[in-house]
Amino acid sequence: MNIKFGFTQGLNVARLGLDETQILTACQIADRLDYDSVWVMDHSNVPQWKNAVVNDAWLMLAAIGASTTNVELGTCVTDAIRRHPSSIALSTITLDRITKGRAILGIGAGEAQNVVDFGIEFNKPVSKFKEQLEVIERLFDSDPDNHVSYSGEYYKLINACLQAKSIRKPRPPVYIAAGAPRTLELCSKYGDGWIPIGYTPELFRHHAEFISEKARSFGRDLSNFQFANDVDIYFTDDGEEA
Repeated sequence: MNIKFGFTQGLNVARLGLDETQILTACQIADRLDYDSVWVMDHSNVPQWKNAVVNDAWLMLAAIGASTTNVELGTCVTDAIRRHPSSIALSTITLDRITKGRAILGIGAGEAQNVVDFGIEFNKPVSKFKEQLEVIERLFDSDPDNHVSYSGEYYKLINACLQAKSIRKPRPPVYIAAGAPRTLELCSKYGDGWIPIGYTPELFRHHAEFISEKARSFGRDLSNFQFANDVDIYFTDDGEEA
């Protein structure tokens, strides 16, 4: 088994109020220490922590990519509610191109916290998520010689294409945040990896088996599928404080 280690700029980093220079320095250190990946959360805000600095995930990943050379770079995780799936697809491809093939699209069904306060509807997120994944997948395969169409309940493509191809082939990997039967099934069908958050070993094993079983029913080979787990690790001399 090949175990990889990543470094996530998530909620518990944001609440420290670190500025961009501190974040970039931490990512450069992770790169030099041979971490496999760096991930950035994609939130509009985190109102529970007023001193948190919440930047745009894609711009931060581009800046991190420009100051590192080896680590893979992913969103942990974005959604296609605040941005159209076509924008998510193009941002992923662009990040992959400017980082010479290091981009990962980490994506989930979204959170009400990120959308409702901004007047964006948050209903039927999982049904929309399925269509978002299908639209992104089609656009990844598109080019000026291969226009694509899609007709869903929530999204449509009409002879559409993107005009940039990823460095990674056939496309950047898609890691899906999932923790309920419907999203786990979407992960097993469309994902190249799975990102659960804070799982116990028992729950991780149970849901990993669910993904594997569903993937087999779809005829998918998961030999290169990545099972991740986003967990918080605290360093302190005081065990009780940790």
